[in-house]
Amino acid sequence: MKKLNIADRLFFLATVFLAGYQIVSGIEGFDFWATLFLTVAFGVLLLAGLLLFLFGFEILEKKLVVVVATLAPLSLSAALIFAFLPRYKTLYAFFIGLGFLGIAVTQFKATGKIPVLFLAPVHAVAGLIIFLLPLIRSFGGQAPMSFALVGAGGALMGLGGLLLAFLKSGAPILSRETIFSVFPLLLALTTALFVLGF
Repeated sequence: MKKLNIADRLFFLATVFLAGYQIVSGIEGFDFWATLFLTVAFGVLLLAGLLLFLFGFEILEKKLVVVVATLAPLSLSAALIFAFLPRYKTLYAFFIGLGFLGIAVTQFKATGKIPVLFLAPVHAVAGLIIFLLPLIRSFGGQAPMSFALVGAGGALMGLGGLLLAFLKSGAPILSRETIFSVFPLLLALTTALFVLGF
């Protein structure tokens, strides 16, 4: 397992400060539920950065961490659905509730590749929403162009999630060393894009 170097720790610390700044400063222009989901998402990013800073990459092997980390994309995508596609909010709330429950159960009860096979499609749906919806709103003129940065952050979040999912499944896209080398920067940059976009 790769040990944390100074750069890794600085990137994780940057993630903590950026997410903490967003939580403290608040997000204007959203209703109660969208704001709640956004707060949960940034709270999970803050917690992830802090745990990685304190305990290193070994923490990514913990099943509970995988389950809790899932709340970041699910909450962020839910906030976007509640804010911009409210007619689908009940359906999407049901989807993320079922998805989160399924991920939790398969992480602790299933073996082999089953947990990853359940995790990947749920993350994929949430990731596509985070990536596409801000871009559509921005380029469609319904939101400031800076909001497109949320979509860019979503793309990076999806990339990081896929790298970790395939690594956990035993069929990594890149070597373990390479994934852990780029992950701290990826997490900090993702969080920065979200903060700038919102």
